[in-house]
Amino acid sequence: MYTPEELMKLFPMFDTELARYISTIGESKTFEEGSIMMKTGQYFRATMLIISGKVKLYREGEDGGEFFMYFLERGNACALSMICATRNQASEIMAVAVEETEVLMIPISYMDELMTKYKGWYYFVLETYRSRFEELLVVIDNIAFKNMDERLDWYLKRQSEKIGKHINLTHQQIANDLNSSREVISRLLKKMEINKMVILHRNSIELV
Repeated sequence: MYTPEELMKLFPMFDTELARYISTIGESKTFEEGSIMMKTGQYFRATMLIISGKVKLYREGEDGGEFFMYFLERGNACALSMICATRNQASEIMAVAVEETEVLMIPISYMDELMTKYKGWYYFVLETYRSRFEELLVVIDNIAFKNMDERLDWYLKRQSEKIGKHINLTHQQIANDLNSSREVISRLLKKMEINKMVILHRNSIELV
């Protein structure tokens, strides 16, 4: 289990008392790369604090299609798991571990106590909501106001910021994330390569 000092480094809004309490009630859990951490329709028994690794969150459509929303990484928390855990509601998103990811599970039975007793937790929840909401606004802007080639360029830059210059994704995976077709994505990537914006490799893309 993590010490209060380690938790305070990861989550600066936590004071000593809050970090000490969370270190006693939290349960560490590790997810392998590619494993589904949350499923659409799943009920939560705990909310998750990300200790290490990266997580992709998706919105699933009625037809089974997926749309990439945003990343969670070290020092983040899942705002939707907080909402669902507190209200005993089913998840409306899916979360997948991009790499081996360790989380600290906080049982829902402690949510009310944390919100009322610890200001650090209260402000942490508010900041988590705010930051995730701002990310969703960026996603909405890209869907509503940009063409697919602009969305693809934004998507690749976003992936590069989190994963690195070499993006190990297939054209089909990118199409899934953008709720498009592989043919459209391949055509746009080829156009970007001609314009010297990317270098295409087998099953990976390098941003120039």
